[in-house]
Amino acid sequence: MGALDGRVAIITGAGRGIGREHALLFAAEGAKVVVNDLGATNDGSGADISPAQQVVEEIEAMGGEAIVNGENVADWEGAQRMINSAVEHFGDLDILVNNAGILRDRVLVNMTEEEWDAVIAVHLKGHFAPTRWAAAYWREQYKAGVRKPRNLVHTSSTSGLFANPGQSNYGAAKTGIATFSQIVAKELVRYNVKSNTIAPGARTRLTLATPGLEDIMTPKGDSFDQWDPANISPLVAYLASEACAFTGETFLVQGGNVTMIESWARGQGVDRDDRWSVAELTDALAPLARPT
Repeated sequence: MGALDGRVAIITGAGRGIGREHALLFAAEGAKVVVNDLGATNDGSGADISPAQQVVEEIEAMGGEAIVNGENVADWEGAQRMINSAVEHFGDLDILVNNAGILRDRVLVNMTEEEWDAVIAVHLKGHFAPTRWAAAYWREQYKAGVRKPRNLVHTSSTSGLFANPGQSNYGAAKTGIATFSQIVAKELVRYNVKSNTIAPGARTRLTLATPGLEDIMTPKGDSFDQWDPANISPLVAYLASEACAFTGETFLVQGGNVTMIESWARGQGVDRDDRWSVAELTDALAPLARPT
């Protein structure tokens, strides 16, 4: 038996890279898969359904079940159609993996409004819209007495969690995704839905487009390939399974390493039973300042 036997999953951005590996592993673990991919380039332009179709053909060749979906994850009605396609074709929806993404890297002083808006749309709205429609479906099912476990897996990034210069749009969106998942986990627990996030380290079209990373990510001989995108998918499959013991968490995953990421927490501070003056705060806070 597979970890996902009989479950229905939507995986966005599943035509290439990490999403493709998710789709193939999910199918191998027994899931029926909706392979969503607009087929855009790294910057989000264009459309080509053929990569998603190739993944479906690979799944069918291994004896699995899958369909293609070419909706834009950032399109409100398209996201609803995506959810509906799973229900209409496979009779249900158990899992949503939000994975689709683009890059428009630029230092802040050179970034255009369009570069900001495009990345925020695909990542933040592209997580929100499908999740919203999936949640609405699961709420209806729960109220109708169908109360089985459902799972959401979102995709953040080390660029968001650890602040990578040159990616203020991408990083802000990826940080937002981790917080979005935490809030979703709290809101949907009443409907037996778990929501978790991964921050993957892997060789993809997007990471290889980042200067300096290609040399680092190139496989070295016969040693374990730390950057193989297939390394990411077992954790995602676990987080998408009924056996998942977590909700509202974020995991860094690269190669064979899986590490839980701590959320925002209160640190050092100053306190008094009176209003501070600016001069007093200047002196009181000075010892807490980090070197720049």
